[in-house]
Amino acid sequence: MTSAIEPHKARRLYLLLRDQIISGRLASGARLPGEPVLAAEHSLARVTVRRALDLLASEGLVRRRPGSGTFVQAPAGPRPVVADLPNLLSGLIAMGRATGVRLLSFEYVTAPAAIAEALLLEPGERVQRSVRVRLIDGQPFSYLTTHVPERVGLSYSEADLAATPLLSLMERSGVVADRATQAIGATLAGPEVAGALDLEVGSALIELTRVVFDPSGRGVEHLHALYRPDRYAFQMDLVRTGDAGERRWTPAVPRPVKSESTRRPAHRRPAP
Repeated sequence: MTSAIEPHKARRLYLLLRDQIISGRLASGARLPGEPVLAAEHSLARVTVRRALDLLASEGLVRRRPGSGTFVQAPAGPRPVVADLPNLLSGLIAMGRATGVRLLSFEYVTAPAAIAEALLLEPGERVQRSVRVRLIDGQPFSYLTTHVPERVGLSYSEADLAATPLLSLMERSGVVADRATQAIGATLAGPEVAGALDLEVGSALIELTRVVFDPSGRGVEHLHALYRPDRYAFQMDLVRTGDAGERRWTPAVPRPVKSESTRRPAHRRPAP
């Protein structure tokens, strides 16, 4: 058996144990099998097992007690933020007020072709581009890249964007967010994003691309967002509609978004 750490195998064991802890199959306070037992059970070198346990410990999911063993502890920090898809635009403002933001870049550039097409801009039109990391309780959960037409971006400053949600700034300047289109998928974290979100390179992320339009149909914001799936999730309420034989699931009427002043902290759920 080699003494070298096998990163992929260490990560596989880490993910296996992490899933068991997060799902509750391994209860808080439970003692994990010792390194020799885990190594034999999973056909791994002990140093590889130790690396997997170190990853769990770095997330606060286990506690190492010298001479006693490794014990499961309940996930630390807030549970994931849950965004209501049907009520997304108003929910974003409420969420922005409940979280912090770290502004990484702020600049004006010529709109890339794909951005110009999505926002229905003229060739060569400039946009304000920003990159932000949003945090909840001091922990990063989303990496946001936004492009807005220059005419909109000039209504707020870099300092404004570092302190106020973008939708609030846009509405303050008279821009009306009337409708949006979006696509949700999955991707892997590159080095820059992984560093900003405190993840390992190659970690899975939720990917969202949204384009917001005003009542006249002009694009006012292009958002590319990457979310840590352990700290952010999307939710949609559905109802059964249609006649017999043609029943289908339909989005329910959006629920009112509670303001931060009426939302009880115990019910705020971390995830974005």
